[in-house]
Amino acid sequence: MLKESVADFGQVGLGLRREMLDEMLIDVPKPIEFLEVAPENWLKLGGRFGKQFKQLTEQHAFVCHGLSLSIGSPAALDIDFVQSLKAFFKEHNIRLFSEHLSYCSGEGHMYDLMPIPFTEDAIKHVASRIMQVQDILEQPIAIENVSYYGAPGQQMTELEFTNAVLEEADCKLLLDVNNIYVNSINHGYDAEQFLAALPTKRIAYGHVAGHYTEAEDLLVDTHGAPVIDPVWQLLEKAYEVHGVFPTLLERDFNIPPMSELLTELKTIEALQQTASKQNQARVKHSA
Repeated sequence: MLKESVADFGQVGLGLRREMLDEMLIDVPKPIEFLEVAPENWLKLGGRFGKQFKQLTEQHAFVCHGLSLSIGSPAALDIDFVQSLKAFFKEHNIRLFSEHLSYCSGEGHMYDLMPIPFTEDAIKHVASRIMQVQDILEQPIAIENVSYYGAPGQQMTELEFTNAVLEEADCKLLLDVNNIYVNSINHGYDAEQFLAALPTKRIAYGHVAGHYTEAEDLLVDTHGAPVIDPVWQLLEKAYEVHGVFPTLLERDFNIPPMSELLTELKTIEALQQTASKQNQARVKHSA
């Protein structure tokens, strides 16, 4: 039986990387209220790192963002892996699990996130696998809208496909604002229209990150650079349209000093505070 709601875990989050551990054990600075890890990187980690991680999860709110569930794969779902996730989540009081709306395995593991064909058959296939995972975990999961660079066998738009999967699977949405921006440039659609058409009621939390500009019409989602102004503006729009939701900063490499990450985290916090005041004013005015 699925739990009906997702636990509250704060408003501003940061992706935890192993090189941050020592600093975080001394102090998790404000405005960070929750941390996110890829469970694959921590499931079997013992020794000093394992003890440090356990210490952090006992003291702070954590969510997990998976890399290898391969929810869209034609290969059989790895049930043993899902069971190991369930035990890991229980041990560390993980508030929410999210995964990518993509796949990374077939006959073998390709170590990259591949695009799922936007088809009716794929909707049914992916939704059934999401529901199976939710049943095993006994809790809702969130599915992230992903960046993609090709659309094989496309029968509908990315937006139509994403919304159909969320509805069919009755799951949550991890709203990645940078991915919307990247895809809007690469595939030529209106980012704000895409954003506005996503289901507010399904948003569990959001991601923002930086990307790499290969060309004017080709952006690569890297999580290796600061967030750019158009992405901040799109996050501001997201709060205006959907209300304020928990938002996490991703930075996977070229990781700067914490002081620089805090500047971006404080930008998230400031946008949330401004949006909350504006939304309250709108409600008051319409009453």
